[in-house]
Amino acid sequence: MFNKLNSTLIALATAVALAACAGDQGHAQSAAAAPAPNAGPAHYVPPDDPYPSTYHPYPSTPTAITGATVYDGEGGRIENGTVVMVDGRIQAVGGPDTPIPDGATRIDGHGLWVTPGVIDIHSHLGDYPSRQVEAHQDGNEATGPIHPEVWAEHSVWPQDPGFSRALANGGITTLQILPGSADLFGGRGVTLRNVPARTVQGMRFPGAPRGLKMACGENPKRVYGSRGQSPQTRMGNVAMMRATWQRAVEYRERRARDPNTPRDFGLDTLVEVLEGRMLVHNHCYRADEMAIMLDMAREFGFHIASFHHAVEAYKIADLLRENHTCAAMWADWWGFKMEAYDAINENLPMVHNAGACAIVHSDDPNGIQRLNQEAAKALADGRRIGINIPDEVAWRWLAINPATALGIADQTGSLRAGKRADVVLWNGNPFSVYTRPQQVWIDGAMMYDMRDPRRRPVSDFELGQPGEGDTK
Repeated sequence: MFNKLNSTLIALATAVALAACAGDQGHAQSAAAAPAPNAGPAHYVPPDDPYPSTYHPYPSTPTAITGATVYDGEGGRIENGTVVMVDGRIQAVGGPDTPIPDGATRIDGHGLWVTPGVIDIHSHLGDYPSRQVEAHQDGNEATGPIHPEVWAEHSVWPQDPGFSRALANGGITTLQILPGSADLFGGRGVTLRNVPARTVQGMRFPGAPRGLKMACGENPKRVYGSRGQSPQTRMGNVAMMRATWQRAVEYRERRARDPNTPRDFGLDTLVEVLEGRMLVHNHCYRADEMAIMLDMAREFGFHIASFHHAVEAYKIADLLRENHTCAAMWADWWGFKMEAYDAINENLPMVHNAGACAIVHSDDPNGIQRLNQEAAKALADGRRIGINIPDEVAWRWLAINPATALGIADQTGSLRAGKRADVVLWNGNPFSVYTRPQQVWIDGAMMYDMRDPRRRPVSDFELGQPGEGDTK
């Protein structure tokens, strides 16, 4: 999107510095997110989830894809590979001699690519659905800067046509829906399976931990400072966050002493974070602010799973690596506000090259339909400055890395035996702008087939293509 001479100089200089810090970790696989420092026996366990997942996989049949180029999502590549799906799980991944069960549907993948389903760690589908009219603006409870008590899933509209577009155009099988970034504490996010359902709980990823959305930087101070209230400054942001965490610490102590202490839904959310039972996903652009948030996490004893947008992550990639915190980034968004001015196109590959956990995210209903292309742009930008990351390794940015940050890497994010069969068959190299998903499976059920109109889920609010819906 931009071409600044100094951006290339910064990228080259920082790449050299980070490579020196990382030693021979140029293509090292990212470490799994560490548990919260004080994770252990909980002082207070809230009642059972009042809104449990009712997700059930769609029916599946044993299926084998043969002869394809396979990216396993963890950095591995198999030529002339075979992927076998049985009972909604990956049964086997290997070469042409991989056993295939009798009666399995065989799909010829010669000339095609197979990857794990794409995971978007930052989406607002359903909370800001298409069309984005005022009546649908349900992602920000912007009536005050502290709202950890709200849950994004209580705003999700399952009929948002963005879900089916993300499936068909982007191969998205799992996505996290987050509140917006007007508030310092925006509320709980929810991880969804990208399947048609009548209710949001029918989409909710079973067992996936919820996450707390936090935001630093321009957004909260602009939203509330413009009203003549706190926070008006970055120091006001931090002061209010610290005061809120302190209230959560004191609330946890009160409830430990007296279980009859009246419940506070907002502080319940923060206590779950403090006790390592909920993840933190932090909207943050500038390197200095991310470093401050890491300091705050140490002060109060919680762990930040991921920084989102993180346009200056390249400046502190070593800190991200040391803290086991992922950076979820765009490929090349730059300059749309002041805290985005020092963004560089080489951000993603530089974070990866330092041995930290790099993720491609969308934050956009159109961008979610082409995260593979976003990753391709970042991959090319890295290669132009000498960071030569193999294609199959870069697929980590779309698969195992977001799965790790969401706490679901044991279930999805890679093509490993026993994991959920979330699989995309691409009709060409998935890093090509000309490539589209040919077929998509979620839990082994074929949810999309570009060649079969019956396998193209659409919302009642989606405008069909010419010829679709004909009854003749």
